Amino acid sequence: MEEYKKIEDWVNDLPKRGKSVFTKQEVTKQFSTLSYYSIRNALNRLSKKKKVQSVWRDFYAVILPEYGMKAIVPPMEYINQLMKFLDKDYYVALLSAAALQGAAHQAPMEFFVITSSRILRDKQMDDVKINFVTKKNIPTELLMQVMVSSGYVNVSCPELTAFDLIIYEKNIGGINRVATVLSELAESINFEQVNAEFLKTLNIAVIQRLGYLLELLRFCELANILFEKSKLAEIKFRKYPLSVLSKKKNYADFQINDKWKLIINEEVEIDEL
Repeated sequence: MEEYKKIEDWVNDLPKRGKSVFTKQEVTKQFSTLSYYSIRNALNRLSKKKKVQSVWRDFYAVILPEYGMKAIVPPMEYINQLMKFLDKDYYVALLSAAALQGAAHQAPMEFFVITSSRILRDKQMDDVKINFVTKKNIPTELLMQVMVSSGYVNVSCPELTAFDLIIYEKNIGGINRVATVLSELAESINFEQVNAEFLKTLNIAVIQRLGYLLELLRFCELANILFEKSKLAEIKFRKYPLSVLSKKKNYADFQINDKWKLIINEEVEIDEL
Protein backbone atom coordinates (compact mmCIF):
# COMPACT_ATOMS: atom_id res chain seq x y z
CA MET A 1 0.00 0.00 0.00
CA GLU A 2 1.49 3.31 -1.09
CA GLU A 3 2.28 5.74 1.72
CA TYR A 4 0.61 9.15 1.77
CA LYS A 5 1.08 11.85 4.37
CA LYS A 6 -2.12 13.72 3.53
CA ILE A 7 -5.61 12.54 2.66
CA GLU A 8 -5.74 15.27 0.00
CA ASP A 9 -2.71 13.78 -1.76
CA TRP A 10 -4.35 10.35 -1.72
CA VAL A 11 -7.60 11.76 -3.14
CA ASN A 12 -5.74 13.70 -5.86
CA ASP A 13 -4.04 10.48 -6.98
CA LEU A 14 -7.24 8.40 -7.20
CA PRO A 15 -8.12 9.43 -10.80
CA LYS A 16 -4.60 8.49 -11.90
CA ARG A 17 -5.38 4.99 -10.65
CA GLY A 18 -8.70 4.88 -12.46
CA LYS A 19 -10.87 5.60 -9.41
CA SER A 20 -13.40 8.40 -9.22
CA VAL A 21 -15.22 7.42 -6.00
CA PHE A 22 -14.17 6.25 -2.55
CA THR A 23 -15.61 5.40 0.84
CA LYS A 24 -14.72 6.62 4.31
CA GLN A 25 -13.80 3.02 5.13
CA GLU A 26 -11.11 3.14 2.43
CA VAL A 27 -9.73 6.35 3.90
CA THR A 28 -9.69 4.81 7.39
CA LYS A 29 -7.81 1.78 6.09
CA GLN A 30 -5.29 3.94 4.20
CA PHE A 31 -4.74 6.30 7.16
CA SER A 32 -5.09 3.88 10.05
CA THR A 33 -3.12 6.10 12.44
CA LEU A 34 -5.52 9.04 12.09
CA SER A 35 -8.45 9.47 14.45
CA TYR A 36 -12.09 9.44 13.37
CA TYR A 37 -12.30 13.20 13.91
CA SER A 38 -9.12 13.91 11.92
CA ILE A 39 -10.48 11.95 8.95
CA ARG A 40 -13.90 13.59 9.21
CA ASN A 41 -12.39 17.08 9.35
CA ALA A 42 -10.06 16.36 6.43
CA LEU A 43 -12.96 15.18 4.26
CA ASN A 44 -15.03 18.22 5.27
CA ARG A 45 -12.18 20.49 4.20
CA LEU A 46 -11.90 18.71 0.87
CA SER A 47 -15.65 19.17 0.35
CA LYS A 48 -15.39 22.88 1.05
CA LYS A 49 -12.45 23.15 -1.36
CA LYS A 50 -14.56 21.44 -4.05
CA LYS A 51 -12.15 18.53 -4.26
CA VAL A 52 -14.72 15.90 -3.34
CA GLN A 53 -18.50 15.66 -3.19
CA SER A 54 -20.31 13.84 -0.41
CA VAL A 55 -22.76 11.74 -2.40
CA TRP A 56 -24.03 9.55 0.42
CA ARG A 57 -23.08 8.89 3.99
CA ASP A 58 -19.49 7.60 3.90
CA PHE A 59 -19.45 7.65 0.08
CA TYR A 60 -17.62 10.34 -1.91
CA ALA A 61 -17.02 11.26 -5.55
CA VAL A 62 -13.88 13.02 -6.73
CA ILE A 63 -14.61 16.36 -8.41
CA LEU A 64 -12.61 16.47 -11.63
CA PRO A 65 -11.63 19.72 -13.45
CA GLU A 66 -13.92 18.86 -16.38
CA TYR A 67 -16.97 19.32 -14.15
CA GLY A 68 -16.45 23.07 -14.49
CA MET A 69 -17.14 26.01 -12.21
CA LYS A 70 -20.14 24.41 -10.51
CA ALA A 71 -17.94 21.49 -9.45
CA ILE A 72 -20.87 19.06 -9.37
CA VAL A 73 -20.28 15.42 -10.28
CA PRO A 74 -23.02 14.13 -12.64
CA PRO A 75 -24.89 11.28 -10.91
CA MET A 76 -24.46 9.18 -14.04
CA GLU A 77 -20.75 9.02 -13.22
CA TYR A 78 -21.12 7.43 -9.80
CA ILE A 79 -24.59 5.84 -9.63
CA ASN A 80 -23.35 2.32 -10.45
CA GLN A 81 -20.68 2.42 -7.73
CA LEU A 82 -23.12 3.99 -5.27
CA MET A 83 -25.73 1.28 -5.79
CA LYS A 84 -23.05 -1.40 -5.39
CA PHE A 85 -21.99 0.33 -2.17
CA LEU A 86 -25.62 0.24 -1.00
CA ASP A 87 -26.02 -3.33 -2.33
CA LYS A 88 -29.20 -2.47 -4.24
CA ASP A 89 -30.41 -3.46 -7.72
CA TYR A 90 -31.17 -0.46 -9.90
CA TYR A 91 -31.42 1.13 -13.30
CA VAL A 92 -31.38 4.71 -14.56
CA ALA A 93 -34.92 5.44 -15.73
CA LEU A 94 -37.68 7.84 -16.77
CA LEU A 95 -36.51 11.31 -17.87
CA SER A 96 -32.85 10.47 -17.22
CA ALA A 97 -33.02 7.40 -19.48
CA ALA A 98 -35.09 9.24 -22.08
CA ALA A 99 -32.47 11.98 -22.27
CA LEU A 100 -29.95 9.32 -23.32
CA GLN A 101 -32.31 7.83 -25.91
CA GLY A 102 -33.39 10.70 -28.11
CA ALA A 103 -35.42 12.93 -25.79
CA ALA A 104 -32.51 15.28 -25.25
CA HIS A 105 -34.75 18.29 -24.59
CA GLN A 106 -36.16 16.52 -21.58
CA ALA A 107 -32.95 16.25 -19.54
CA PRO A 108 -33.97 17.60 -16.12
CA MET A 109 -31.96 18.76 -13.12
CA GLU A 110 -33.37 15.68 -11.43
CA PHE A 111 -31.88 12.21 -11.82
CA PHE A 112 -34.25 9.24 -11.80
CA VAL A 113 -33.27 5.80 -10.53
CA ILE A 114 -35.61 2.82 -10.24
CA THR A 115 -34.67 0.31 -7.54
CA SER A 116 -36.23 -2.69 -5.84
CA SER A 117 -35.46 -1.17 -2.45
CA ARG A 118 -38.09 0.70 -0.46
CA ILE A 119 -35.66 2.24 2.02
CA LEU A 120 -33.81 4.72 -0.21
CA ARG A 121 -34.92 8.31 0.13
CA ASP A 122 -34.50 11.01 -2.49
CA LYS A 123 -31.22 12.90 -2.18
CA GLN A 124 -30.77 16.63 -2.84
CA MET A 125 -27.22 17.79 -3.55
CA ASP A 126 -26.61 21.37 -4.62
CA ASP A 127 -28.35 21.71 -8.00
CA VAL A 128 -29.01 17.99 -8.51
CA LYS A 129 -31.70 15.80 -6.97
CA ILE A 130 -31.62 12.01 -7.16
CA ASN A 131 -35.13 10.54 -7.19
CA PHE A 132 -35.42 6.91 -6.12
CA VAL A 133 -38.53 5.14 -7.43
CA THR A 134 -39.44 1.71 -6.12
CA LYS A 135 -40.39 -1.20 -8.38
CA LYS A 136 -40.99 -4.65 -6.94
CA ASN A 137 -39.42 -6.58 -9.82
CA ILE A 138 -36.71 -5.20 -12.08
CA PRO A 139 -36.92 -6.59 -15.65
CA THR A 140 -33.21 -7.21 -16.19
CA GLU A 141 -33.83 -8.48 -19.74
CA LEU A 142 -34.89 -4.96 -20.75
CA LEU A 143 -31.86 -3.20 -19.31
CA MET A 144 -28.92 -1.97 -21.34
CA GLN A 145 -25.46 -0.96 -20.19
CA VAL A 146 -24.28 2.53 -21.06
CA MET A 147 -20.58 3.37 -20.93
CA VAL A 148 -19.48 6.42 -18.92
CA SER A 149 -15.98 7.47 -17.92
CA SER A 150 -16.25 5.56 -14.63
CA GLY A 151 -17.54 2.32 -16.18
CA TYR A 152 -20.93 0.87 -17.11
CA VAL A 153 -24.34 2.00 -15.88
CA ASN A 154 -27.64 0.08 -16.00
CA VAL A 155 -30.22 2.00 -18.04
CA SER A 156 -33.73 1.04 -19.15
CA CYS A 157 -33.99 0.30 -22.87
CA PRO A 158 -36.23 2.73 -24.83
CA GLU A 159 -39.19 0.36 -24.66
CA LEU A 160 -38.97 -0.04 -20.88
CA THR A 161 -38.45 3.72 -20.58
CA ALA A 162 -41.72 4.27 -22.44
CA PHE A 163 -43.70 1.89 -20.22
CA ASP A 164 -42.17 3.41 -17.08
CA LEU A 165 -43.14 6.92 -18.20
CA ILE A 166 -46.76 5.76 -18.20
CA ILE A 167 -46.48 3.85 -14.91
CA TYR A 168 -44.83 6.74 -13.08
CA GLU A 169 -46.77 9.56 -14.70
CA LYS A 170 -47.10 11.26 -11.32
CA ASN A 171 -43.33 11.29 -10.74
CA ILE A 172 -42.55 13.23 -13.90
CA GLY A 173 -45.35 15.78 -13.96
CA GLY A 174 -48.41 14.32 -15.66
CA ILE A 175 -49.72 13.04 -18.99
CA ASN A 176 -48.63 16.10 -21.00
CA ARG A 177 -45.03 15.63 -19.90
CA VAL A 178 -45.27 11.93 -20.74
CA ALA A 179 -46.55 12.74 -24.24
CA THR A 180 -43.85 15.36 -24.79
CA VAL A 181 -41.09 12.91 -23.89
CA LEU A 182 -42.66 10.15 -26.01
CA SER A 183 -42.78 12.49 -29.01
CA GLU A 184 -38.96 12.46 -28.98
CA LEU A 185 -38.35 8.99 -27.57
CA ALA A 186 -40.58 7.10 -30.04
CA GLU A 187 -37.95 7.12 -32.80
CA SER A 188 -35.82 4.85 -30.60
CA ILE A 189 -38.57 2.39 -29.65
CA ASN A 190 -38.76 -1.09 -31.17
CA PHE A 191 -41.40 -3.34 -29.63
CA GLU A 192 -40.10 -6.43 -31.45
CA GLN A 193 -37.92 -7.29 -28.45
CA VAL A 194 -40.81 -6.98 -25.97
CA ASN A 195 -42.28 -10.43 -25.38
CA ALA A 196 -45.68 -11.59 -24.18
CA GLU A 197 -44.32 -12.61 -20.78
CA PHE A 198 -43.24 -9.05 -20.05
CA LEU A 199 -46.49 -7.54 -21.31
CA LYS A 200 -48.42 -9.81 -18.95
CA THR A 201 -46.50 -8.40 -15.98
CA LEU A 202 -47.84 -4.91 -16.70
CA ASN A 203 -51.06 -3.35 -15.55
CA ILE A 204 -53.27 -3.58 -18.66
CA ALA A 205 -54.04 0.14 -18.50
CA VAL A 206 -50.33 0.93 -18.99
CA ILE A 207 -50.33 -0.81 -22.38
CA GLN A 208 -53.55 0.92 -23.39
CA ARG A 209 -52.31 4.38 -22.41
CA LEU A 210 -48.98 3.96 -24.18
CA GLY A 211 -50.61 2.67 -27.35
CA TYR A 212 -53.14 5.51 -27.38
CA LEU A 213 -50.47 8.18 -26.88
CA LEU A 214 -48.23 6.76 -29.60
CA GLU A 215 -51.16 6.77 -32.01
CA LEU A 216 -52.10 10.30 -30.96
CA LEU A 217 -48.50 11.37 -31.66
CA ARG A 218 -48.80 9.77 -35.13
CA PHE A 219 -46.49 6.84 -34.45
CA CYS A 220 -49.25 4.60 -35.75
CA GLU A 221 -47.06 1.72 -36.93
CA LEU A 222 -45.45 1.51 -33.50
CA ALA A 223 -48.85 1.64 -31.81
CA ASN A 224 -50.18 -1.12 -34.08
CA ILE A 225 -47.26 -3.40 -33.25
CA LEU A 226 -48.01 -2.96 -29.55
CA PHE A 227 -51.70 -3.58 -30.22
CA GLU A 228 -51.02 -6.82 -32.14
CA LYS A 229 -48.54 -8.07 -29.55
CA SER A 230 -51.14 -7.47 -26.86
CA LYS A 231 -53.69 -9.52 -28.83
CA LEU A 232 -51.21 -12.37 -29.30
CA ALA A 233 -50.53 -12.28 -25.55
CA GLU A 234 -54.31 -12.61 -25.04
CA ILE A 235 -54.45 -9.37 -23.09
CA LYS A 236 -58.02 -8.10 -22.84
CA PHE A 237 -58.41 -4.32 -22.79
CA ARG A 238 -60.88 -2.78 -20.36
CA LYS A 239 -62.20 0.72 -19.80
CA TYR A 240 -59.66 2.85 -17.94
CA PRO A 241 -59.13 6.62 -17.72
CA LEU A 242 -56.32 8.04 -19.83
CA SER A 243 -54.87 10.10 -16.99
CA VAL A 244 -54.74 8.90 -13.40
CA LEU A 245 -54.00 12.45 -12.23
CA SER A 246 -57.00 14.15 -13.81
CA LYS A 247 -59.41 15.72 -11.33
CA LYS A 248 -62.27 15.09 -13.73
CA LYS A 249 -63.97 12.05 -12.22
CA ASN A 250 -67.34 11.99 -14.00
CA TYR A 251 -66.27 9.56 -16.72
CA ALA A 252 -69.72 9.56 -18.34
CA ASP A 253 -68.92 13.02 -19.70
CA PHE A 254 -65.99 11.82 -21.80
CA GLN A 255 -65.53 9.98 -25.06
CA ILE A 256 -64.15 6.46 -25.14
CA ASN A 257 -61.49 5.46 -27.64
CA ASP A 258 -62.83 2.27 -29.20
CA LYS A 259 -59.47 0.75 -30.12
CA TRP A 260 -57.66 1.29 -26.82
CA LYS A 261 -60.78 1.26 -24.60
CA LEU A 262 -59.66 4.45 -22.86
CA ILE A 263 -61.84 7.10 -21.28
CA ILE A 264 -60.31 10.33 -22.63
CA ASN A 265 -60.56 12.33 -19.42
CA GLU A 266 -57.69 14.67 -20.30
CA GLU A 267 -56.84 16.67 -23.41
CA VAL A 268 -53.23 15.94 -24.23
CA GLU A 269 -51.02 18.89 -25.11
CA ILE A 270 -47.39 18.64 -26.09
CA ASP A 271 -45.11 21.02 -24.20
CA GLU A 272 -43.01 23.44 -26.24
CA LEU A 273 -39.56 21.96 -26.91
